[in-house]
Amino acid sequence: MRILYDHQIFNEQVFGGISRYFYEIIREFELDKDIDISSSIVLSNNHYIENSNFIKARPFFPRTSFAGKMMIQSSINKIYAINKLKKGDFDIFHPTYYDPYFIKYLGKKPFIITVHDMIHEKFKDMFHYKDKITERKKYLVKKAAKIIVVSENTKEDLINIFNIDESKIEVVYHGNSMLPPLKNKMLEDTPEKFILFIGTREVYKNFITFIRAITPLLNNDKNLSVVCVGGGKFKKKELALFKSLKINKSLYQYSLNDEKLGQFYRNALLFVFPSLYEGFGLPILESFACECPVACSNNSSMPEIAGDAAFYFDPNSEESILAAIESLLTNEKLRINLLEKARERLKLFTWGEAAKKTKSIYESIL
Repeated sequence: MRILYDHQIFNEQVFGGISRYFYEIIREFELDKDIDISSSIVLSNNHYIENSNFIKARPFFPRTSFAGKMMIQSSINKIYAINKLKKGDFDIFHPTYYDPYFIKYLGKKPFIITVHDMIHEKFKDMFHYKDKITERKKYLVKKAAKIIVVSENTKEDLINIFNIDESKIEVVYHGNSMLPPLKNKMLEDTPEKFILFIGTREVYKNFITFIRAITPLLNNDKNLSVVCVGGGKFKKKELALFKSLKINKSLYQYSLNDEKLGQFYRNALLFVFPSLYEGFGLPILESFACECPVACSNNSSMPEIAGDAAFYFDPNSEESILAAIESLLTNEKLRINLLEKARERLKLFTWGEAAKKTKSIYESIL
């Protein structure tokens, strides 16, 4: 069985859940003698594949930014992808994102698409009116031989929003990639007592509501901080808000690789995930792996993934968020109980199992 993956998400992401997903699946398949893997990735600055021996890609000015850089990189990758598609030396094509460029070159070969979430559809106002993700996603899921989704919740969203036949959709959970670090000294100039927030701070991530909710805690305990990892430096509006709430000295932002991120999980008092929506929520598994207690929203896929191993709150209620975080900070027995459940919960999510289910889906359409 020959599977061809394309370049799309490895062109777009240096770090990110979707490129992590494809990297891990391909890595698992490299160990399977029944599957012959190939890809159309020529140029990429993606962190996960930079030292890979099974995806041969060259870096493209990784430390330099210039106008048109992404477009040039994408164009070169796409030319190579089209040539591989024309040759037809594959049984199934699995694009890594939603650009439908490949359709006219597939012939009668089937393709499978993975849908990671329905954020573009649920939070339309976040995106530019010319954004084509929804249009392209809808077109591809209609034409795909099978659709992989990463949670039952995303499956339900896909059915309700795009009216897709349920029999065409298969759920394949992510695995965990985070290795638990030793609890050791943190980087210099980092707080010792902190709550962890991971990822972007866009509207649906609910960061501002979270910050407003915990302001009383930060004002009452000047040794307590919030550490934000990823998402870029704080914006002027965010800094102005922190100053107005008198918590500007209690917030930190870092950009970290996985090894250092693991240390932050391991040393945090707890990880808070206040999103209004998640297609899966990889940071939940990362927290579990690093023995970091989790407080998260009670919506979308999060209860499905975290099960009984997280403490839940209503993300639309500052009072609910505050009460949940206070409970975890002050109740050591609750924290220990959640960590015990997290260790068991984590066993349900492995990349080996994800690859096994994905292989079964491939086989079902050949």
